[in-house]
Amino acid sequence: MLLSCMTTKTILVTGGAGYVGSHACKALAQAGFQPVVFDNLNTGHRELVKWGPLEIGDICDADAIRAVMAHYKPAAVMHFAALTVVSESVSHPARYFRTNVDGTAALLAVMRAHGVGKLIVSGTCAVYGLPADNPITETTAIAPINPYGESKLAMERLVAEAGKDGAVSSVVLRYFNAAGADPDGETGEWHEPETHLIPNVLRAAAGTGEPLKLYGEDYPTPDGTCIRDYIHVCDIADAHIAALTYLDTNPGGHIFNLGCGTGFSVRQVIDTARMVTGLPIPITIAPRRAGDSPILVANASKVKNALGWSPHATLLDQVRDAWKWEQSGKR
Repeated sequence: MLLSCMTTKTILVTGGAGYVGSHACKALAQAGFQPVVFDNLNTGHRELVKWGPLEIGDICDADAIRAVMAHYKPAAVMHFAALTVVSESVSHPARYFRTNVDGTAALLAVMRAHGVGKLIVSGTCAVYGLPADNPITETTAIAPINPYGESKLAMERLVAEAGKDGAVSSVVLRYFNAAGADPDGETGEWHEPETHLIPNVLRAAAGTGEPLKLYGEDYPTPDGTCIRDYIHVCDIADAHIAALTYLDTNPGGHIFNLGCGTGFSVRQVIDTARMVTGLPIPITIAPRRAGDSPILVANASKVKNALGWSPHATLLDQVRDAWKWEQSGKR
């Protein structure tokens, strides 16, 4: 059932019961906004919706979006609803294009019909594929190598097309590796199955998961393992608030990388987790995975200059907060 109508500071958050979306909802509430979560709960969790009402519906269901939009009259939309597991996208590409592309098309159509003209989009560095050079800028060649990346690129292009007549202004934030958890323990990473490195390292340490599989130790990096740019999920959430403010005075379509600009290897992450937990971390060496780039690091100077945003959390902070969430037993 739809709840009572909110104010013009209402923000519709698609996928707000998920990992990044729930952290964005907390950041919105702290900034004085009222988040309204629209989520089908297929991968999200009702328990993570704590800062505003939950409306259950599928992003591909235009009628459901229309009903929520008409009732709450949001000032803007933050769009997190998507399927995100690369390996699954290879097995079920049609499912990924339906959710990520058709779902975005449905959302955009309803936004236009209701005159909602601001959109912040959860993007991904997967659109770059296997870049030849690092750090990666927004002008680096776009060449996704899997259906997930292809679907998110198609989503970006839909958003850009929707804004050509000025009806919808947008910011697409291309995340690098989201990590960590709310320091207050109110929300955190909750994926089943879990595919991200840091929670799997911590589960291996705690004995609640399998020994960590280290996929390749012969990459052309200082310690032979892949290097990635990890960014705290709370810093990501803060960037969404900054992007919302940015659109007040900067209409049009904008794309920004979202990373720290510093890379850490898999072994450095493992070493940090050992320091945080004080526990041994069992590891098994596995062959390289197809498509894994040796290094993926963001050049985030554009977003820092435009939004006045900078990440604050270190890798140690990310692992420490993720460990606190893991130990809480809330997932």
